[in-house]
Amino acid sequence: MRNRRVLVPYKRKKQGKTDYKKRLTLLKSKKPRLVVRKSLKNISVQIIDYKGQGDVVLVSATSKEIIKKGWQGYGRNVTAAYLVGLLCGIKAQEKGIKEVVLDSGLYVSTNGSVIYAALKGALDSGLNVPHSDVHFPTEERIKGTHLKKGADSFEKVKTSILGGKK
Repeated sequence: MRNRRVLVPYKRKKQGKTDYKKRLTLLKSKKPRLVVRKSLKNISVQIIDYKGQGDVVLVSATSKEIIKKGWQGYGRNVTAAYLVGLLCGIKAQEKGIKEVVLDSGLYVSTNGSVIYAALKGALDSGLNVPHSDVHFPTEERIKGTHLKKGADSFEKVKTSILGGKK
């Protein structure tokens, strides 16, 4: 019993912050990851690439940036997530990033969620991401027709992000 070895799990696995099996399968693709994260009031979309020293953030966009562009709605709904994904995708196109894989982290996959709204925005910007269309929210929810403040500013912010491109 004295020489018994005990395998201690990684700290982040013990804390419930990282699923290393899922992370390894994403890293094996050798493509940058489209990482979508939610906080209480905001959405963050980043494109992260793995290097030997650790992860490197290539492009980042948050819902705070779309508020500066004229978004008047809440920062963590489906419409805001779509616009943040669109903004991140446009920034990625400018840096020459063409193809990524979705990293939803520990979030449970729910059809029509903000994770898939951000993915839809990234796809509409021109990024190539493997996906299935059954997960996306409806067009009415993406455009914000169900919101009081969101429907008015959606088109204005979208054209501001696209900069006249369509």
